[in-house]
Amino acid sequence: MSEPDAVRPSLRAAMEAVLLVVDEPVGEVTLAQVLERPTEEVLATLRALSAEYEADQRGFALRCVGGGWRLFTAAACAAYVERFVLDGQQARLTQAALETLAVVAYRQPVSRGRVTAVRGVNSDAVMRTLLTRGLVEDAGTDAGSQAVLYRTTPYFLERLGIADLDALPPLGPLVPDADELTDESPG
Repeated sequence: MSEPDAVRPSLRAAMEAVLLVVDEPVGEVTLAQVLERPTEEVLATLRALSAEYEADQRGFALRCVGGGWRLFTAAACAAYVERFVLDGQQARLTQAALETLAVVAYRQPVSRGRVTAVRGVNSDAVMRTLLTRGLVEDAGTDAGSQAVLYRTTPYFLERLGIADLDALPPLGPLVPDADELTDESPG
């Protein structure tokens, strides 16, 4: 069921809209089917858009890669995109993330189970967030339990503005030592 021509977007507009949402290159045959246009017309429009974006020195480019077409950020803008992506990950950490990061920082290398024992709540999702943000990393496995161990990264030190972990402030006297805690809940 197609829309009346009066409200139907141009081929270029419809193509750009589809290309903005694809997560892998899409072939001109697929685009032609979706856009209900001849493949030759779609291919000509793709080539024209690609040339136009390049000539206008836009912040994005349309390229044919891997058997299909896809929008990419322009190479000349890579530094800005990288800065934005990295700064975008600097959003404030939740209280749970700060607690988890503190446990890792002071007790590293430490397993997720140990972090959960210290915090008293499951920390798996928070650990994934910290891994994704590059604040913690895999530090091998515990010889006894075979649990994955985690430590803070140089990026963590950089974000805190410290040279090494010795610069962390001392823990307060009321904070229990992680070695005194077990991985099981108290009975």
